[in-house]
Amino acid sequence: MHNCDLRAIVLCFFTGFLALGFMSCESKPKVIESEASVPADKNTGTATLPSLSEASSSPAATENQHKVTVSEVLNTERYTYLQVDEEGEKYWIAISKREVAEGDTYYFKGGLMKKNFFSQEFNRVFETLYLVSNFWKQPSGSEAALDEAFAQMNTAQGAPDLEVRPGDIQLAEGAVPLAKLMANKAQYGEQLIKVTGKCVKVNPMIMNRNWVHLKDGSGEGADLTVTTAEQIPLGAIVTLEGTIALDKDFGAGYRYDIIMEEAVLR
Repeated sequence: MHNCDLRAIVLCFFTGFLALGFMSCESKPKVIESEASVPADKNTGTATLPSLSEASSSPAATENQHKVTVSEVLNTERYTYLQVDEEGEKYWIAISKREVAEGDTYYFKGGLMKKNFFSQEFNRVFETLYLVSNFWKQPSGSEAALDEAFAQMNTAQGAPDLEVRPGDIQLAEGAVPLAKLMANKAQYGEQLIKVTGKCVKVNPMIMNRNWVHLKDGSGEGADLTVTTAEQIPLGAIVTLEGTIALDKDFGAGYRYDIIMEEAVLR
């Protein structure tokens, strides 16, 4: 046998071996975060989704508005997985945990696509999953329409009482009083904390997030700005958990000495 024939046989064998190895790896569920992998929680070992803010900030996020009907709801401690139907096409999205009714119609904008996402909580692979931070029930074609929808939601049962008096609000267990937070900003910087307060102002869907102002009556001028994907009506008393950021500058005039980010209802 000629040397050139032997080299050809070896090359073919080696190429086939690599192909088989690649196929065997690809056949396993992949856990994906952004462009790489989703880290496991240090305490539970469960794969966790990246922050939902990535769904709006990532260059890979889509910006189209979608109208969907919810066909299945799966809740976890922090997230809600939804199987939705959009003009006959079914797929899965993940939002921050909230009450969603099967059969109802919702809208969302943006969404970061994940392929073959393996959830240990449900022991299943979601072939295609979209991380969505901008998700709402009212139809919207503009920021003005969103403002109107929030106004209707906030005034549906009459003008809300926005006054906060000392002693009016009972703090949830573990919640930090806003006066204490404001007086000890450095102590709470980059910390995940809970606060309880009354929503006295809402600016919806600016930079793909809702901007909520909370007061708890614990001190004069104690007003905390919170960014969240949750929809919170004016006058509502809520407990929110999020990360405290100091000297935060979002640009366009949005600068805060202290702010709570990516808050979720507790």
